[in-house]
Amino acid sequence: MQRATVAVLFGGRSSEHEISSATAGGVLGAIDRDRYRVIPVGITREGVFVLEQDDPDRFRLDAHKLPEVVDNGTRILWPMPGDDRALRVRRADGTIDDLGAVDVVLPILHGLHGEDGTIQGFLDTLAIPYAGGGVLDSAVCLDKHFTKIALHDAGIAVAPGIVVRSRRWASEPDVVRDEVTALGYPVFVKPARAGSSVGVSKVHGPDELDGAMRTAFDEDDKILVECGMRGREIEVAVLEGRGSAPTRASLPGEIVVTTREFYDFEGKYLGGDGAEVICPADLTDAQTERIRDIGARAFDAVEGRGLARVDVFLTDDDEIVVNELNTMPGFTPISMYPKCWIASGLSYADLISELIELGRARTA
Repeated sequence: MQRATVAVLFGGRSSEHEISSATAGGVLGAIDRDRYRVIPVGITREGVFVLEQDDPDRFRLDAHKLPEVVDNGTRILWPMPGDDRALRVRRADGTIDDLGAVDVVLPILHGLHGEDGTIQGFLDTLAIPYAGGGVLDSAVCLDKHFTKIALHDAGIAVAPGIVVRSRRWASEPDVVRDEVTALGYPVFVKPARAGSSVGVSKVHGPDELDGAMRTAFDEDDKILVECGMRGREIEVAVLEGRGSAPTRASLPGEIVVTTREFYDFEGKYLGGDGAEVICPADLTDAQTERIRDIGARAFDAVEGRGLARVDVFLTDDDEIVVNELNTMPGFTPISMYPKCWIASGLSYADLISELIELGRARTA
């Protein structure tokens, strides 16, 4: 059987560069080499496309040194639409090598310039098939403000909150403070367009609000302030259906936070104490099916493609409130998304293959 060629695209310009690089380490180590030939393409923090090492250990997630893509002097040369899809690399000495035709791109990028529809539009323009979300669902889901609009329109419950732009915070901070007080403390302050809990703060009272706003505005000029929901943090992994088949949802998992304020960056990726990922979650059969159904409905509401992780709250009143969707969720071997599918009977390697095949099935 002839192997398909997959360009694995990772790194990027966002604040989640290291997490994308760590995801690459997991994917490079688990991808089925009997089925796929891999071309690892890194994007530096400055946005330069380079030919990276096909070495999973180089991108291992380490609490003491997070992996990153560095400029090694190479430059990836993308094919033009209508060409043979051959990827080329210009070496540091100026020589150009042909890397072969690309069948599909697997963009494992997080945050701006990767998970927001921009790289998806770039690949659409080049007429190269790719796995994961498309332009629309990527753009909508990266912006939590517009995610909530789409979900609300579909009749799906979301957390009450307000949107604050930097110019308004600068011009009428007291009005914003009054609106936050009306929501009721505690609240969560988060950038509208960032992931991996970067820039997110839990605010217990008015004296903590200004610092949290500064932290969030460091990441984005639009932020959300949302009510702190009382209940359990549940996450469900979603996959696009094959052909005309319906959207698929995994068994849900749960984030159990003990000594941490919330499931922050350190708890997610650096093995910090005080938070545990449990999959499958300890739920009744009825709760499990409701959460899976809402996860699939949320994915369909944003016209999802490929995959998403849908994060919900199961409130103390047994209501399900959707927090957000991630169209390229954390995908390291210890991340919730693959854990949910593993608990549902789909291995990490098979999950990667399924994403690639969903991408290959599309018409570029």
